[in-house]
Amino acid sequence: MASSPSSLVFKVQRCEPELVTPAKPTPHEFKYLSDIDDQECLRFQLPMIQVYRNEPEMREKNPVKVIRKALAEALVFYYPLAGRIREVHGRKLVVDCTGEGALFIEADADVSLDQFSDAALLPTFSCLKELLYDVPGSSDIIGCPLLLIQVTRLMCGGFIFALRLNHTLGDAAGLLQFMSTLGEMARGAQSPSVPPVWKRELLNARDPHPSGVTFLHREYDEVPDTKGTLSIPLDDMAHRPIFLGPSELAALRKHLPFHLRKCTTFELLTACLWRCRTIAIEPEPEEDTRVVVIVNARAKFRPPVPVGYYGNVLAFTTAISTAAELCQNPLSYALELVKKAKSEATEEFMRSQTNLLVMKGRPHLTAVRNIVVSDLTRANFVDVDFGWGKAVYGGPAKTGVGIFPGVLGFYIAFRDHKGVDGIVVSISLPGPAMERFVTEIENMVKEPPVDG
Repeated sequence: MASSPSSLVFKVQRCEPELVTPAKPTPHEFKYLSDIDDQECLRFQLPMIQVYRNEPEMREKNPVKVIRKALAEALVFYYPLAGRIREVHGRKLVVDCTGEGALFIEADADVSLDQFSDAALLPTFSCLKELLYDVPGSSDIIGCPLLLIQVTRLMCGGFIFALRLNHTLGDAAGLLQFMSTLGEMARGAQSPSVPPVWKRELLNARDPHPSGVTFLHREYDEVPDTKGTLSIPLDDMAHRPIFLGPSELAALRKHLPFHLRKCTTFELLTACLWRCRTIAIEPEPEEDTRVVVIVNARAKFRPPVPVGYYGNVLAFTTAISTAAELCQNPLSYALELVKKAKSEATEEFMRSQTNLLVMKGRPHLTAVRNIVVSDLTRANFVDVDFGWGKAVYGGPAKTGVGIFPGVLGFYIAFRDHKGVDGIVVSISLPGPAMERFVTEIENMVKEPPVDG
């Protein structure tokens, strides 16, 4: 269940940040982002982290040198990532492919991997500032490096690979594609097994007028913040990853009537998360509360988005209920709303979404009484192999990034130190609300099942 914050403390010695440029000359051109890429809620830096064990067969290899060289080679194919973002008319974002390079940091830590507990290997990483240094002046969306990588060697021979990507360039699937290429190059490949595809025009608005908006898109509603929840400083937020193994997931599923128990794990967890979080934040009973479901919509298009496309292909669909109805009804009520919202992620929905984004000047997702959920359980970041095998942990480095503190949550697959495979639910909440949230989840796991 809930993991206590890690108390692990160690020191990191970093070299000066450097710019790694493509290994060969690349085109100097302007590449426009899509109308999905440059919406307001994706204008943030996405931090990821990979943790690797010592591999005796690689004892003559230095992971810093291997990955630095692989990065230069990968940037030949992904040369827009070596450029800089510019903003042009209508807040449109374009990549100026300057070839200036990605930021790279070499580092060493006085710690071994066996000193990391399960809690220390889960987001939010308490040591993230050491493992992914925020180079001054590098974190803006406009005019800054689009990619920052820090490789930190550990005393045991393992290492930690941390990365920060400007989210407007790509989503989790696109980032995994790039990182897989980086791993291939590190292992000696001359070119990517999946060539990158730009073609951002495929996801541009076609009819940015009221007639082209065919869905309500409540995810972009303007909602007043009656309790000032969005003004809570990030330092006052609690971060508590919750590990749910097979027994806990089975217990949660038993809260559903028999005819709904074949729902997906994502649907089950999202219904639980939405309901328990709403109880925890204590809104007024008549106030609307919502959950935004992030769907990878690549396969929703006809024909599908091309293999190799590494931009954002995210559908944001919304389930809404008053707080009273959500909290007083059984879990099946929330589940049905989540299933309906998820089913709306179609090509027509995506076309409507892009039209609305351009028509309204790229608005922000609603953050008030909202939780935005991303399922990363099938994004196999742990499979990224630089020559040292699979990662011990691979995935997001922290919660609450980008949108607003406490609004973004995600699910990741994780194997604990006992070898149990499960799912980690990771969100941020104000301290008292987090305690109530954990209590609600624990009660659901302990409560007897409903009758079918």
